[in-house]
Amino acid sequence: MLSIMPTVEAVAATDAGLASELRVGVMRLRRRLALERHPDNELSIGAMAVLGLLMRYGDQSIGELARAERVQPPSMTRTVTCLEEGGYVVRRPHETDGRQVVVSLSDKGRKVVLADRRRRDAWLTRRLAALTPDEREVLRAAAPILDRLAQAD
Repeated sequence: MLSIMPTVEAVAATDAGLASELRVGVMRLRRRLALERHPDNELSIGAMAVLGLLMRYGDQSIGELARAERVQPPSMTRTVTCLEEGGYVVRRPHETDGRQVVVSLSDKGRKVVLADRRRRDAWLTRRLAALTPDEREVLRAAAPILDRLAQAD
């Protein structure tokens, strides 16, 4: 029987089709990785994203964290307050601007991020091992491009 439905490859040959396929694939992977979070981790995905930013880029102001996560500063203040109350971050006054505070990752926060990353990285490493070397090379080349897309305005 002849199918009139276009193949994934045919759809992805256009920019709009590629956008659609990437959106679906990235969202499914994100959901799957979210399922692999450490079972003892009670923090939200948003709170974990803040801890991840601090782990990757070091100390940040509330404004910098809000911009990176594309949320309003009052929303980020609430997230940071919860993280501080849980002992995951530490706030201190900005060295030159008394109106700002700087947020740092605590030892507890660092441990949570590392445990969560280890678990999810282990799952993804197992899945990557099932791919061909050529497929892994394509993903290796795509990873920084996907990160750039995620950072774009």
